[in-house]
Amino acid sequence: MATVYLGMGSNLGDREKNLNLALEKLGRVGKVTEVSSLYETEPVGYQDQPWFLNMVCELQTELSPHELLQSLKAIEKNMGRTPGPRFGPRPIDLDILLYKDLVLNTPELIIPHPRLAERAFVLIPLAEIAPQVLHPVLKKTIQELRDSLSPGSEVRPFPGSGASS
Repeated sequence: MATVYLGMGSNLGDREKNLNLALEKLGRVGKVTEVSSLYETEPVGYQDQPWFLNMVCELQTELSPHELLQSLKAIEKNMGRTPGPRFGPRPIDLDILLYKDLVLNTPELIIPHPRLAERAFVLIPLAEIAPQVLHPVLKKTIQELRDSLSPGSEVRPFPGSGASS
């Protein structure tokens, strides 16, 4: 059984409902064991789109990294995600952030996620549920990475989600 951390985001439709539905669907590929609070975040890259709701979850799964990726892509497609501009609007986005302490670099999949250490909208919720997890390449904890973030895009707790920072 592998412990995996997934980044989740939505900025089309009922964002909160989309994230909850994705969590429900993730129950078919493993067991969701931790869920962060929700954070509202300004878009990165392509700015002319609605703000995102982001969160992170911990998943226990028997799937290999590539099997998990295929399952996540199937969930995204099932929830209405269609090809569009890179970093563009989407009803759901599911990313493998960490898969145990695995380091993987293939044309289809890079683990840890290549932009994990520079993205506040991922590090803030990830540090909430896994502050002491070690980034297997950078050899720093998620909390250390979060604390060393440069000022950038805005990430704010989503009202009613329980986020404390």
